[in-house]
Amino acid sequence: LGVRTIMIVSTVIFSLFVVSYSDRMLIHDWRSLSEPWLLWINTVILILTSIIFHKTKILADNNHFDKAKNNLLIVGFLTFAFITGQLLVWQYFVSLGQYASTNPANAFFYVLTALHGLHILGGLYYWAKVTTQLFKENYKISKIKQNIELCAIYWHFLLIVWFVLFG
Repeated sequence: LGVRTIMIVSTVIFSLFVVSYSDRMLIHDWRSLSEPWLLWINTVILILTSIIFHKTKILADNNHFDKAKNNLLIVGFLTFAFITGQLLVWQYFVSLGQYASTNPANAFFYVLTALHGLHILGGLYYWAKVTTQLFKENYKISKIKQNIELCAIYWHFLLIVWFVLFG
């Protein structure tokens, strides 16, 4: 219920931003940002993360928890790589003098990527809780399976949101 609620609220928030973005694009002072290649790499990283999370869920469902642990660590690494990539994109735009205050397109880019990043950090918090549970000896199998599934669903949701934002 909690994950569904977060996803519904997040969808509403991102939808409102997308509508605002679409309306604001029509005003004369809008100058679109360039599209750095690192955004494409970040997209591939998110796709890989989602695929690995799906495989982790399958491993957990089949009681292969040692392999699931390794996959969760890969998910964490890839997620930190994505966040680092996003910070590098921000640094790239700042080095070009493309600040949030430069024009509305820039402001939307920074706000939307920051909001997406905050959602990913929230997901990392729960990823860390699930991963920590797996490294303990006395975890409940049914509970850990459910937690991995919920994290995977959330990660798939974040990937879909990224596709919408990147589009």
